[in-house]
Amino acid sequence: MKKAIIFLFFFLNVVPYCAYADEYSLEDLYRLALEKSETIKIAEEDLYISERQKDKAKAVLMPTLSAFGNHTRYNESKSSDTTLIQPDYTNDWGVRLDQSMSLSGRELTAFKIAKEGIEKSREDLDAVKEEYLLTVASSYYDLLKAKKAREIAGANVERLTKHRDAAATRLKVGEVTKTVLLRAEAELAGSQSELIRSENSLRLAKSILARTVGITWAFEVKGPEFDKDMETREQELLDTLIGDCRLATLECLSQKAFSERAEVKTVTIQRQIAEDQVKYTKGSYWPDVSVEGVYHRQENSPSTAFGLDERIYGALKLNFPFFEGGLRVAEVREANAKLRQADHRLADLKYTVGVEVENAYLNLLTVSAVIDKLQAEAEYAADNYNSVTKQFQYGLADSIDVIDANTLLVTSERELANAGYDYELAILNLKRAAGTLLKSVTGDQATY
Repeated sequence: MKKAIIFLFFFLNVVPYCAYADEYSLEDLYRLALEKSETIKIAEEDLYISERQKDKAKAVLMPTLSAFGNHTRYNESKSSDTTLIQPDYTNDWGVRLDQSMSLSGRELTAFKIAKEGIEKSREDLDAVKEEYLLTVASSYYDLLKAKKAREIAGANVERLTKHRDAAATRLKVGEVTKTVLLRAEAELAGSQSELIRSENSLRLAKSILARTVGITWAFEVKGPEFDKDMETREQELLDTLIGDCRLATLECLSQKAFSERAEVKTVTIQRQIAEDQVKYTKGSYWPDVSVEGVYHRQENSPSTAFGLDERIYGALKLNFPFFEGGLRVAEVREANAKLRQADHRLADLKYTVGVEVENAYLNLLTVSAVIDKLQAEAEYAADNYNSVTKQFQYGLADSIDVIDANTLLVTSERELANAGYDYELAILNLKRAAGTLLKSVTGDQATY
């Protein structure tokens, strides 16, 4: 009865959970990350704030229209023979139109800076998206590595189980000593512990990917084609070409990165903003001019025939501070210092980006070249293990030979699997270094 209950629980809960788990490719994970990432949403809000700051700068260019009103009541009215000196109460109301501008056009410069701030926020958003997509890809390939490691560990347990059984059989017939069986048992126990560790690593990698993308339900991932020959990889390398650049032309890749990387665009815009800020601060040396137009209505009770009930007038004011304690000089010098900082920051970033491109470029070439050797090593290790196993069955090889052959096979399989996924990630790293990863994902560039 107890077994039946356990089976029913497993069938109703575990089986449906496994059967209906969603399966995602890397492109699907990209899409989910762009939709759900809180980090990206924060950057999107920064862009929205920049747009509102432009609206604020635009509002300064517009005149201000305001209305005013006032009611004053006195304790008593006072008058002379024919003139009202103080009424019982007075109502004042009217409308005012005001506009203030600097003769240097500082307000227009501030509006330009606000528009440049929008472009900077947009490039910052692209940079955040690219970095997040690369994080998703890294977690995705870490999960695939963990899955492959578990498969290799499971296959290793099966091989060592067969070897332990073969050693036990040969011990019964007296062909080997008990130490051979004990060594086989020890190797099998070690492989079983490695299988447990690989299963836990797989769970952890899956949790990290789910947290990164924002998945809260059961899911599986679809991996790329793993076994690729030299010709296929060469074609992929050609597909990784950026514009008219050839992969062998490192300088061309670096120049492409300087024009496409969102971070470089951001710092370039920051440099332009700093230059405009110098112009804005220098505008404080110019006078401000203010224009106002007023309609004023006044009603007194009791009224008088000699008072003015209505006034319409305009005014032009010029304000020019001659001395302000050196404030304007300090502001201009500060703005010039920030401009020099922006120049240094841009130069340093270009140097850093160049190093990143070179590192990603050389890493991709290295991983691509190493894969062929690792494939050959894995094939030779598999053939060697099969040969040694058969020799052990016929007494032509001892247990140490089998264990060594199996260790070589496991090591070569792991290195090949890691290199295969590192190759896929190296392509994405090069695109990220060159600033084209986001375009390759969203399809904004025909090359991809």
